[in-house]
Amino acid sequence: MTRTESLPDVRGRLMLAFPGLELPPAMERRLREAPAAGITLFRYHNVDTPAQVRALVGAAQAAAAAGGHEGPLLVAADQEGGQLVALGDGTTPFPGAMALGATGDPGLAERVGRATGEELLAMGVNVAYAPSCDLASNPANPHLGIRSFGDDPAVVGAFAASMTRGLRAAGVAVTVKHFPGLGEADLDSHHGLPVLALDRERLETTELVPFRAAIQAGADLVMSAHVALPSLTGDPGLPATLSRGLMHDLVRDRLGFRGLTITDALDMEALPQGDGQVVDVIAAIRAGVDVLLCAPDQERLARIERAVTHAAARRLFDGAELRASAARLASLRGRLAAAPEPDLAVVGSAAHRALAREVAERSITLVSDRAGLLPLRVAAGDRILAVMPAPRALTPADTSGSVAPGLAAALRDRWPDVDEVVTSHPPTDDEIAGVVARATGAAVTVVGTISASADPAQVRLVEALLATGRPVVTVALRTPWDLAAYPAAGTHVAAYGILSPTLRALTATLFGDLPFRGTLPVRAAVPDEVAR
Repeated sequence: MTRTESLPDVRGRLMLAFPGLELPPAMERRLREAPAAGITLFRYHNVDTPAQVRALVGAAQAAAAAGGHEGPLLVAADQEGGQLVALGDGTTPFPGAMALGATGDPGLAERVGRATGEELLAMGVNVAYAPSCDLASNPANPHLGIRSFGDDPAVVGAFAASMTRGLRAAGVAVTVKHFPGLGEADLDSHHGLPVLALDRERLETTELVPFRAAIQAGADLVMSAHVALPSLTGDPGLPATLSRGLMHDLVRDRLGFRGLTITDALDMEALPQGDGQVVDVIAAIRAGVDVLLCAPDQERLARIERAVTHAAARRLFDGAELRASAARLASLRGRLAAAPEPDLAVVGSAAHRALAREVAERSITLVSDRAGLLPLRVAAGDRILAVMPAPRALTPADTSGSVAPGLAAALRDRWPDVDEVVTSHPPTDDEIAGVVARATGAAVTVVGTISASADPAQVRLVEALLATGRPVVTVALRTPWDLAAYPAAGTHVAAYGILSPTLRALTATLFGDLPFRGTLPVRAAVPDEVAR
């Protein structure tokens, strides 16, 4: 037997993906004929209902078992809550990480982690691509948004560790991301390679703190960030994913991580997408990465499979490292095989929806009420104008585009006469003029903005409303930096999301039915001179 034949099949390092609500025949054959680490499910490719997801996963596991796979496939999804809900509307709409950070209660994050894990397992999903350990330290970061718990390393570490414990308690494998941190990025790595000016001392004292905490809490996987750190690698064009100094020396030798490392998605434009991808997938494995996260594009998947198979035949990989990686994967599979599968009824259950409501009600934050408009005071015959942009995905790592605009509907639960305007995103000049005209007849306007700090048109809309002299309440429906973009607003609330529990909690606090209990989890969200 030759040395190459005795090594683990390198195709077992791939997290496969595919389009379809049912398992395609080609993917069924692939799982029967060759090993794979597992599959990743994507909302807009693979998800309809919880029952459909469970059936799809069952078919994939059956095909793998028929092909002789030892232990279950890893089945993963980006079920973070908030702006990234990969498993669809049938799951509980938990507010995201920043809303949890605003509650100031890591124990609540552990409860949400456990509930999320139960829903994942009920659908057959045994790996969560969560939580994010990234710091919300750069308001200009287009990728992260409310996926971060906040900007304080110790606080984010406490929340990430709690979420890790909760997910693991449910029996789900936990993936902490995006190593060694992408909070400082000012470019979305889906579209290019961010270059971070961070040295080792800064990483040790800041970015790595949450990763250490989550690893100590039992994280099973560490996902790489497609960012460059030239002060550590000496190369401004080298993504962390391909750096052995980061993906082996730092995460394993320095942080003591013993689980699986996994790339972020390989279809992101921070990495070459043509023939250069062949070199990069080989470089990732040589850098010490255990698992390659493939996208649903079948042409790209075939190219990656050919590349790693040919590289293995040419003995470009270290045999001892291939065996060690296979052992780590087998160990995780053994743990996942022992987890019982909850009943599907747990998905979206009343208990979990009550937990989502609790998170929302404890997160809504009053940033400023210099105008003295709260609680809202309306009388019979008064009309409220509710304005927000149509939700859309601001980054490919975002499922907001599937969320219906719900600000007016939430307000109508409390007050019958609510006039609704849903603008384009960003709003047009004609839409701004129309909103201003309707605001002149309203007792109060509640205007929600979505990352207005990066959208001058939304800022113009708010400023035009303020210029009317009529009462205006501004609400940051996503990142809390919006008030810094329109500092003249005198009454401002941070809500951290657009899902139904958040908008209902927002309504309750605006009317004084509930107190504002949240605190800003990012210190630089608003200038001191405009804070309450």
